[in-house]
Amino acid sequence: MKKKTNPGLKIICLNRKASFNYFFDDIYEAGIILKGSEIKSVRNGKVNIADSYAIERDGELYLVNSHISSYKQASLLNHNPIDERKLLLNKKEINKLIGKMHRDGFTLIPTRMYFKKGKAKIEIAVAKGKKQYDKRQTIKRRDWNRDKSRYFRKSS
Repeated sequence: MKKKTNPGLKIICLNRKASFNYFFDDIYEAGIILKGSEIKSVRNGKVNIADSYAIERDGELYLVNSHISSYKQASLLNHNPIDERKLLLNKKEINKLIGKMHRDGFTLIPTRMYFKKGKAKIEIAVAKGKKQYDKRQTIKRRDWNRDKSRYFRKSS
């Protein structure tokens, strides 16, 4: 069965490790400030958000440790691939996220980056880290679901 997708969304990159390493509480959509050469690299799909996270500085949120490769045609005006990038959210949402980060021990993890109506967006999840036994439980559940689907396919 083909998965339905929104025709206005073009997914650039996914953070597959995030759902294995973290429990998600809330998910927010944020804009991201990019330079010209950065957006060209993003359109080419040269992005990695696997080890990135968001931090708070001066009442604003920044994406740290994300890697956007250099754009070859922008020789002198090229960007630093591992710069911090500012996230665009409403002030009310920023205050809510900062409160959760400081009070409850949550962290902000990007789950995917995509284009929505021509603008680069990033999906930020308020997440809490999993313990080792939680990860084993996730592996066990995933293996059981795979085996269960095999049994049903063979029986029908």
